[in-house]
Amino acid sequence: MSQKRTPSTRQSIQAPSGEPSAGSEDAYFEGLLADCATPPAAPVAPTFLSLSTPAADKVRALLAQEADSALGLRVFVAGGGCSGLQYGMTLDEGQEGDTVLELAGVRVLVDELSAAYLAGSAIDYVDSLMGAGFTVSNPNAVSTCGCGHSFKTAGDAGQARACGCGH
Repeated sequence: MSQKRTPSTRQSIQAPSGEPSAGSEDAYFEGLLADCATPPAAPVAPTFLSLSTPAADKVRALLAQEADSALGLRVFVAGGGCSGLQYGMTLDEGQEGDTVLELAGVRVLVDELSAAYLAGSAIDYVDSLMGAGFTVSNPNAVSTCGCGHSFKTAGDAGQARACGCGH
């Protein structure tokens, strides 16, 4: 059983040399930290949005067809779909208030409202026998429709309605 430490039960703190510390506990621990050979690692910022290589390749091909250097990939969230919210993507020009990212050589635009729903998401492009298209892996989604185009978050379920996917 551990005892609660109070000023009357504190033991004297010994410096690394074995001598009693002349300063406070804080000064002692600051000294220990200063002697550390390895500084603490800097915090790693979470990735706001990522774009896979196949997705970036497909977007670059679509942008090349448009031949307009002002365009980028707009990724957004709108109300609707089976689960209440749905993903959308379009080629668009930047707007005031957008978060503008440069991912794998592609300019990605996200409006302020959608940014909260898309934080941490990964966008991929899948081409299979069942079809081809963009997919979004979203850590904020607590449930998704079978089609993968609509989702629900814990904080805002949106207004659910049929998206036509049959799920």
